[in-house]
Amino acid sequence: MRVVIVTESFPPDVNGVAHCALQTARHLVDRGHHPLVVAPATAPGTKADVLEAPCPVVRVPSLPLPGYPQVRVALPSRRLAAAFTEHRPDVVHLASPFVLGVRGMAAAARFGIPAVAVYQTDLAGYARTYMGAGEAAAWRRIRSVHSAADRTLAPSSAALHDLETHGVPRVRLWPRGVDTVRFRPEHRDEALRRELAPNGELIVGYVGRLAPEKQIELLAGVCGLEGVRVVIVGDGPSRAHLDEALPGAVFLGRRTGDELARIFASLDLFVHTGPFETFCQTVQEAMASGVPVVAPAAGGPLDLVAHGRTGLLVPPRDANAVTEAVRTLTADPNLLAAYGAAGRAMVEGRTWAAVGDRLIAHYEAVLAARQKTVVTV
Repeated sequence: MRVVIVTESFPPDVNGVAHCALQTARHLVDRGHHPLVVAPATAPGTKADVLEAPCPVVRVPSLPLPGYPQVRVALPSRRLAAAFTEHRPDVVHLASPFVLGVRGMAAAARFGIPAVAVYQTDLAGYARTYMGAGEAAAWRRIRSVHSAADRTLAPSSAALHDLETHGVPRVRLWPRGVDTVRFRPEHRDEALRRELAPNGELIVGYVGRLAPEKQIELLAGVCGLEGVRVVIVGDGPSRAHLDEALPGAVFLGRRTGDELARIFASLDLFVHTGPFETFCQTVQEAMASGVPVVAPAAGGPLDLVAHGRTGLLVPPRDANAVTEAVRTLTADPNLLAAYGAAGRAMVEGRTWAAVGDRLIAHYEAVLAARQKTVVTV
């Protein structure tokens, strides 16, 4: 099968869309298929060639998003149509379509190629966070884009419900995988723990983008808990603000690969604070690392965290609830260990290979439906 993956982001970018697109391309190659990735060009001077991409990558000219330069927005370019013409795809995979993905959808329609759109970004939540309004317009955009696809794939039951409630047709569930070999409890590093918490504190960590929609300042109360050290991994526009909002926290910046896996496994507790996650990959990575989780009872974490078994779900945007959940868990080492072990057991079957095969089944389903329509006509 020949597949064009049109994605709004791709490594060396570090985010859920980029990571999922990379894992999809890898799995397709592993299964003997032929993917091609089309993505925005990286910022000038970025070493995009550091990544050993599993397939050819076509870079489309792009500009930084105003106010958030880490995000690149693709410009109109003939490279997209040329990629379709040269690769001759059987199916088009649209990863979080918004700008480049919309053009990919139009190209798929023009060439008569079935398209699978993967919903990954809560644009309505972002509109509420950054503009204080605009949710209705965001949902109109989402509905318009995804209604043109042969199938939309939602990463969680909450996302699926939101899409269907707002009139998006032909939605199916497709969760995300996790690298259970890279992320595992055995990577716990006592030397790293002594470096991060020299007085033997329990380490409570957050991993992800440092941006307003993540609401990381909700960890301020956790910073004040006795015997707890807060560790923040990631970078983004909120970095300077969080220096003041989280006194005593250790900021490690952006970390990836095996180094990130070592940090995850060395945590005692993982906390995610953002209420707009359509999935929340870092929750799965923490669970794979044998680390219990505190997360908001909203969006993707509802599918991932078994409340009272692998962690605790708390009301979204409630700083006191976050602090009390951390206080409860860090007060009981046996509970931490039990939740961590249960989390690891829960995700062991959620490999990228397993969910990748489910994705290929979705491709085959839309291809079969198109062929049936052609025969009927």
